[in-house]
Amino acid sequence: MVTIDDKAVDFINQLLEKNNKTGYGIKIYFAGMACSGPQFGMSFQEKKNEGDNELPVKGFSFYFDNETKEALEPCVIEYIEDPNYGNGLVIRDPNAKGCASCGGGCH
Repeated sequence: MVTIDDKAVDFINQLLEKNNKTGYGIKIYFAGMACSGPQFGMSFQEKKNEGDNELPVKGFSFYFDNETKEALEPCVIEYIEDPNYGNGLVIRDPNAKGCASCGGGCH
């Protein structure tokens, strides 16, 4: 099951409020594979659509299809503050290993 840290939950709730999307959720979609593991995208989504899985958290829900659910299984959704990458959400697979073609490891 995907794990979500508290900072990510707080960040998303603030983001929804800031964008006048209170009551909406976050759609997570599978965007392909890279050497660091699965890659995902996110967007606002008003409600659960047919075929969506729903993961309720404090204040909103995540929505995703079955393909994304499989890719998310070992992942962690975190809010990071990094001087090199900036601030924001990261979905990472803690089991993925970087590769040499990434220029020294993926983030």
